[in-house]
Amino acid sequence: MRTHIAFAALTGLMLRIYFVLKFPVTQSGDAPFYIELAWNWLKNGVYGFPVNGQLTPVDMRVPGYPAFLAAIFAFAGKSPQAVMLAQCVVDVAACFLIALIAERLAALESRRRAFIAGLWLAVLCPFTANYPAVVLTETLVTFLTALAILVLLETDLGRRAITGAAAGLVGNEFFANPWLLAGMVVGFGTLVRPETPLLLISGGLVLCARWWRPRDWAKLARAGMLLGLGVLLPLLPWAARNWRVLHKVQFLAPRYSELPGEYTPLGLTDWTSTWMWRFRDVYRVTWKVNDEPISADDLPAGAFDSSDERARVGSLFKKYNESTTMGPEVDSQFREIARERTGRHPLRTYLEIPFLRTLVIWFTPRVELLPVSAQVWPLRDEWEKDRADLLATLALVATNALYLVLALWGAWLARDRPGWALLVVFILVRTIFFSIYVEAPEPRYVLECFPAIIAFAAQPFVLVRENQLSSTGSG
Repeated sequence: MRTHIAFAALTGLMLRIYFVLKFPVTQSGDAPFYIELAWNWLKNGVYGFPVNGQLTPVDMRVPGYPAFLAAIFAFAGKSPQAVMLAQCVVDVAACFLIALIAERLAALESRRRAFIAGLWLAVLCPFTANYPAVVLTETLVTFLTALAILVLLETDLGRRAITGAAAGLVGNEFFANPWLLAGMVVGFGTLVRPETPLLLISGGLVLCARWWRPRDWAKLARAGMLLGLGVLLPLLPWAARNWRVLHKVQFLAPRYSELPGEYTPLGLTDWTSTWMWRFRDVYRVTWKVNDEPISADDLPAGAFDSSDERARVGSLFKKYNESTTMGPEVDSQFREIARERTGRHPLRTYLEIPFLRTLVIWFTPRVELLPVSAQVWPLRDEWEKDRADLLATLALVATNALYLVLALWGAWLARDRPGWALLVVFILVRTIFFSIYVEAPEPRYVLECFPAIIAFAAQPFVLVRENQLSSTGSG
């Protein structure tokens, strides 16, 4: 057993180091921003970056991940590769947490096999294994999410209902109470990614469904207060810093990461919410705003309901391109177009587009960190143009589908076991949140669901093993 586990851990570590050496990413997305924040914090004692040539404190990002980077930089210098190697270790540790979640979901006599299956599925998962190779929050927050789930499974969310005088009294020691500890882990996760409390919202929904009778309200209130207190404790120093330095109440970070006084083009966001569901369109509009010119000719046909609307949008982008700055005048006209489009087709804005985004974030090949185009159609043309690229894309599509199918099968098998509802509701809540509330349909936003996905995916392997043993015994 020990040799088996050690070999799985070594395999997972080598796979992650391979991605770090072969496909490192340090100069795209938010990676340079996080590195600069951490370095300025470490060397200058200022959590900020230069604005108009002066080092300025900011609250644009919560400080958990920059603190992680700064701790590594203190020993290894400003080395992104050192960060990536540290993230390899963190991600392998997360694999063990995922295996423990899979073990908790399994029947008592099958838990050892569930642990092994969960561990192997976790260490071999390419979609989590390639994120240590980028200086982004995903690896650290996935670890903290898995840890929080594991702690929550030690509460009534992961145990069968307790009746009588013992109900709700397990773990009464204040600092060892699993409700409080779970809240604190989520609080630290919130300092890495602000949407981490979605896990506690999911747990709260499960508890409300379970404890809806008046006699259970005291337990519900106690659990809610302990979870809330646990989340608040890690956030208080960050909120105090923002009050002292920036003179504002801020427990998280601005939703759109804007600087003080910076205009946020919410009208443009409303407009893209009426049509944008493909990830590639984020590059064409959202990530160009206030930085690069934008052309209406680059947008898909679904962005316009008529030729007149296309002409209006083209004219607005022409005004924007004069300064590549989205000001209130142009932005308000995008808001008006968004209002008109939603008025004509409300189901498209509120149901169709969120549904298509759900498909994107769950079923894309997940190649955003890899030198793969993700182009499949037309199949014959892609085969002739770049056979290796097409095969890599199809392999990742098939692997993603395999994990999801196994997870659905495992969720069905584990449907009557404690902890099932927490994981299912968490996956649904996080999916709905990022399909509706967040405009950019990035597949990485559901990566934090993979501890639950992999834990479920391990359950069918337990069933197969049990059937094999039963067949051997009957023979």
